[in-house]
Amino acid sequence: MKRESFKSRIGFLLVSAGCAIGIGNVWRFPYVAGQNGGGVFVLFYLLFLLLMGAPVLTMELAVGRASRQSSVKGFKNLEKPGHKWHFHGWLGLAACYLLMMYYTTVAGWMLSYFYKFAVGQFSSAMDNAASNAAFGAMLSNPGEMILWMVIVVVAGFLVCSAGIQNGLERISKWMMTSLLLLIVVLAIHSCTLSGAKEGLAFYLLPDFARASELGIMNVLTAAMNQAFFTLSLGIGSMHIFGSYMTRDHTLGGEAVRICGLDTFVALMSGTIIFPACFSFGVEPNAGPKLIFVTLPTVFSGMAGGRIWGTLFFLFMTFASFTTVIAVFENLIAGCMENFGWERKKSTVINCIFILIASLPCIFGYNIWSDLKLIGGRDVLDTEDFLVSNLLLPLGSLIYLLFCTSKWGWGFDKYIEEANCGTGLRIPRSFKFFFRYVIPVLVVIILIQGL
Repeated sequence: MKRESFKSRIGFLLVSAGCAIGIGNVWRFPYVAGQNGGGVFVLFYLLFLLLMGAPVLTMELAVGRASRQSSVKGFKNLEKPGHKWHFHGWLGLAACYLLMMYYTTVAGWMLSYFYKFAVGQFSSAMDNAASNAAFGAMLSNPGEMILWMVIVVVAGFLVCSAGIQNGLERISKWMMTSLLLLIVVLAIHSCTLSGAKEGLAFYLLPDFARASELGIMNVLTAAMNQAFFTLSLGIGSMHIFGSYMTRDHTLGGEAVRICGLDTFVALMSGTIIFPACFSFGVEPNAGPKLIFVTLPTVFSGMAGGRIWGTLFFLFMTFASFTTVIAVFENLIAGCMENFGWERKKSTVINCIFILIASLPCIFGYNIWSDLKLIGGRDVLDTEDFLVSNLLLPLGSLIYLLFCTSKWGWGFDKYIEEANCGTGLRIPRSFKFFFRYVIPVLVVIILIQGL
């Protein structure tokens, strides 16, 4: 079976950035920044993204590009005889399935809110209580949530069924271009609001006194977590795109570009949200409900709010959908390589499985609302805990050790692959930092999360 590849370098960058750019950037980043005092958190986030995120990204891409296969066979192709690193490929594939079991539901929420703003269901007089009631009504209605989840899942697999160039690359280029245009328009509008100056100051100017009140270590570890999770590293979702790459450009340069796009969207999301919150007297530390309760209230109270709300949730839909189709491609490719299925068969079977496997997350808010799992969490929070707090850091640690230790692929082979092509080269002098310092930071994240 001839292996597919990207048609262009920009296609690879936009698809890879689309995988990284998702709910972690446009939903989690703003509310975590708000809860952790704004500017100091953002400063630490950028630092850890450079120190941890980009290096681990080069490793995942390197294993994919060197092996030209998805995660299970990729590890098997590069590992020493008798070693079992490829077991992580199966773990990563399982993590991708688990991620899509709840991510598709949240992507459905974004699509639902886009539709409700577009058709004028949210009135201009809606206050915080009415917005909270609207969100609660959606969660209590399994039929409504299933409808939007099914649209997301079926649309995602339809895109992937067309292949890398005609499906994933073509749609990602269009969506990412639209997403970047939308986010700039929304950010410019937010900066024209009356309280924009105060919002931007809270968000972008480091205030160590405010951070000290929250606890500098708390802010620092929250930033380290966010920088790590924003790129969806460790579960093979980036590995698969490395396997479709050419060897024309160094992985350090490509990783910096992907991180740059990812960071741009995260920072611009905050530029949209914080000026709007300060303009309408809303606390910026509202937590996970910031997007679905606080912001609809803000949009309904501003001039042209229906239009701005529609555009905002269209942007949110694009951001979440680009991640959905990227992870779907990993699932499809994994089944094609490991089970010998054709793309059409793999697409259909995976689509049916994800449709069924997504139901528990939806039912956890209504007919199974009494069901409490790990630590008293509901279904979605349990699935997210397993992926975010366990599988992502554990998977990244395995990629780190595989690429830097003598028992794995080894640092020399990794650095040779990473520096192949033109562009930014990773110095060999980084060996100590990559081999010992980053793994310690990842272990800290893992222990803290557990």
